[in-house]
Amino acid sequence: MLPLTLTCSYLLRAQTVQSFEGIDASQVGNPRQTIDPNGAVGTKQYMEWVNGYYQAFDKASFAKVWANPVAIGSLKWGSNAPSCSGIGVDTVIVFDRMASRWVIGGHSPAINGHYYSCVAVSNTDDLTASNFTWYTYQFDLTGCIGTNSSGKLYYPDYTKLSTWLDGYYGSIDLEDPSLGYREIGVVAFVLDRANMLTDSTPRPMQCFRNTSSNGNVYLAHSLEPADVDGTTPPPPDRDEFFVSIQNPPNDGTSTTTNSMNLWDFHVDWSAPSSSTFTQSSLSVPTYTPGCYNVANVAYTFCVPEPSYNGSGVHNHIDSVGDRILWRLAYRNFGSYESFLGSQTIQVGTGIKNIQKKQTGIFWFELRGTGVPAVFQTGIVNPDQSLYRFMPSIAQDHAANAAVGYSISGALTHPGIRASWFSLSNPSPAEFAIQAGKADEKNSQGWGDYTSMTVDPVDDCTFWYVNEYFTTAQVSALTWRTRIANFKLSTCQ
Repeated sequence: MLPLTLTCSYLLRAQTVQSFEGIDASQVGNPRQTIDPNGAVGTKQYMEWVNGYYQAFDKASFAKVWANPVAIGSLKWGSNAPSCSGIGVDTVIVFDRMASRWVIGGHSPAINGHYYSCVAVSNTDDLTASNFTWYTYQFDLTGCIGTNSSGKLYYPDYTKLSTWLDGYYGSIDLEDPSLGYREIGVVAFVLDRANMLTDSTPRPMQCFRNTSSNGNVYLAHSLEPADVDGTTPPPPDRDEFFVSIQNPPNDGTSTTTNSMNLWDFHVDWSAPSSSTFTQSSLSVPTYTPGCYNVANVAYTFCVPEPSYNGSGVHNHIDSVGDRILWRLAYRNFGSYESFLGSQTIQVGTGIKNIQKKQTGIFWFELRGTGVPAVFQTGIVNPDQSLYRFMPSIAQDHAANAAVGYSISGALTHPGIRASWFSLSNPSPAEFAIQAGKADEKNSQGWGDYTSMTVDPVDDCTFWYVNEYFTTAQVSALTWRTRIANFKLSTCQ
């Protein structure tokens, strides 16, 4: 399929939006139901992930780097990471802008009672270079994960990995297999980036675990570690920060929250016992998480599609409204440091039944040279009909923000849109990236995250990937992905 170019005059100062086809279900040998589309833009290519496979595209021509998407098990994990060939879900691709390297991070399935964090770091920024290879690593997560009261290992879910100056930082949700895989805690960890970049033996992983009491649902799950954008790294010895939602109390009544969690990870590689992981609370405007259900707080399926199920009710898909979504984008402007994040919240007015749980995009910016604080927040919700969900946000070096997301509604098939705004005067302007033409009918599950990243060369061009359908997904998997890029004329 040829690239699609849209000239969006209504975007005020926005320039041309280009998009092209990414990985589609028909291209892979063993497509998954839920695909978690994400990726990153590098100096020469854009690299995309869907669960189990990756592909890359030339930034100028959009030509594929490999003839077909590569199964992650085909990556040569070698003797350094013999347990990693089976990784497939909950994997992310990031581009380490401070070193111009590609990084793939995920976790292994259970192997002889152990789970492993699996990371591949490229030796070059060019995926087509004749000397291109991956440095591979595995780290035993078992001690970090811990066990429940029956001695069973918690299941590691929703792995994230980000770039920081003194390490690759990651997070894991912990689920209890004895309680129907209920979310009961989190793990934050850091890997030895310095040695991993040189194919040297890394120092041991450092990690911290935080769990709920008595197997209760953990209300602060899915930590997002800050991931560096731009060419200016964090200041030397700068702590890494994570954010996570603070869901409403699980009391069967409460539906709103007015805080989020900030986690300060201080690593000391020379004296690991001096490393710390500290939680604090940040106040935000009161909101209801997207699709919040007081009877089942983990059930976030309320986004309607035009199609109906056998009971005459609209098919619904997952908003993933119970967490802050990938990424927490960090940028060092020199005069200040900015952390930008987003999530799905309820915005419905209740005028009509279908609008009662309408979802929109909540975004926030933290600033501060010490422990960052909430600087500003906002909502993307330009109408009273469409549901907007699955956001990912970033900003260019001119402090223009762009957030991409899925849209759907009772009369609108799931599609892909984005909004941009200046952080100095936020007034979001929305534009279409890909209109959906059909629904996902065979599952309520939707991808758990997408990704917006910024070109490390011009530090202006935004790249975004998400999923959609052109034919209804009933039995055979028919999902498709679309990759778009655009920049604002105010960024030079």
